[in-house]
Amino acid sequence: MARTRSPRIDKTPFEAIITDLTHDGRGVARRDGKAVFVSGALPGERVMAEQTAKNRHFDEARTLDVLEASPDRVAPRCPHFGTCGGCVLQHMDETRQIEAKQRVLMENLERIGHVSPTSVLPPLTGASWGYRRKGRFSVRRVNKKDRTLVGFREQDPRFVADLSECHTVIPEIGGKVAQLAALVESLDAREHIPQIEFIAGDAGEDFSGVALVFRHLQPLSDGDRARLAAFGQANAFAIFLQPGGVESVHALWPDAPQLAFALAPWDVSLAFRPLDFIQVNAALNEKMIARTFELLDPQPQDRVLDLFCGLGNFTLPMARLVGEVVGVEGEAGLVARARENAQRNGLSNAQFHAADLTQDQRGTAWMRQGFDKLLLDPPRSGAIEVLQQLPLKQFDRIVYVSCHPGSLARDAGYLVNGQGYALASAGVMDMFPHTAHVESIALFERR
Repeated sequence: MARTRSPRIDKTPFEAIITDLTHDGRGVARRDGKAVFVSGALPGERVMAEQTAKNRHFDEARTLDVLEASPDRVAPRCPHFGTCGGCVLQHMDETRQIEAKQRVLMENLERIGHVSPTSVLPPLTGASWGYRRKGRFSVRRVNKKDRTLVGFREQDPRFVADLSECHTVIPEIGGKVAQLAALVESLDAREHIPQIEFIAGDAGEDFSGVALVFRHLQPLSDGDRARLAAFGQANAFAIFLQPGGVESVHALWPDAPQLAFALAPWDVSLAFRPLDFIQVNAALNEKMIARTFELLDPQPQDRVLDLFCGLGNFTLPMARLVGEVVGVEGEAGLVARARENAQRNGLSNAQFHAADLTQDQRGTAWMRQGFDKLLLDPPRSGAIEVLQQLPLKQFDRIVYVSCHPGSLARDAGYLVNGQGYALASAGVMDMFPHTAHVESIALFERR
């Protein structure tokens, strides 16, 4: 059987005029009539570039030198920018970043959904550095360098970025990446630890609220366990170990750390486990909840349906405002903890159900209950399957929180062009500054 050869890459530097920005933060140029996506380049710039990949419909390249810079270009704060794949927009003025994301949202709504909002919401923004409270570092022992690397994946995802610091991660973690690498290097099991997850809530009695989960593929020696526990004690981090699947996660130090974060404006506290999904940006999360409620306009007599509810990030604070709220989530563990959180907060008017919302739910009791308003916060794939099942005529208002503008646009098209709703407003939220992630929110009203 003949081997398939990769297309030949021409490494000869070439000049490119950048005319646009892709959804993933790369500059768009044309070379001999073919689109080229150039990392590290901004619209309006003239750059020297080098091809990195060749495809049938487009090529990929990286910036070698900026010949004429855009006025929107700024000096990246992080020394690892350009190599690390965690950020792609640090070289762009922060105001222009959010404007670009707003443009991506509007273009998706028009091109995919064939809809446009009656009004564009002002962007939600916050601190652009030290915001990330949840994430995963890859770990790799590189024997040729006789070192352990800890960091996010490089722009070439085959490699782990050799980080000494990270400015988008909360300072408690971002300033200790080099210490984490040295810690893993000191372990007997350094070649058997592929990743470290981090997550942070509010400070606990014995620790700072930061938890680290060390995934390990081989049993740890007593010495390794002692070194990890000592690191946790020295830095006031809770240390968890993960020898297998999600259910294998257990605390090493302290004995029973309690992880939780407060949503103070609504007098609610959410307890969570170290691998649970929580919103990455704590400050933006509170702003997002407030805007969601502003758009949904929950009233004391309302019954609200909250789909893809997770731990109850929206459900529980909403229970302070409405007669009853029902949260539905696909992951049974999150549902169990959402129920526990409702009980902890004394909220008897919040119900939770576990259900795969991509499958037929029309026979379930919660689907047949009557509701006034609908809140959706789906994954990247969107919510089209459940929208096609719901008796939508019962909802006066639908608020849709999205982490992918393409799926929001598709679902908006379904609601507006097929189900009698108007897209009253839409806008972006800068949950992930300096990245190309576009988080957005939209309000649909019954016409």
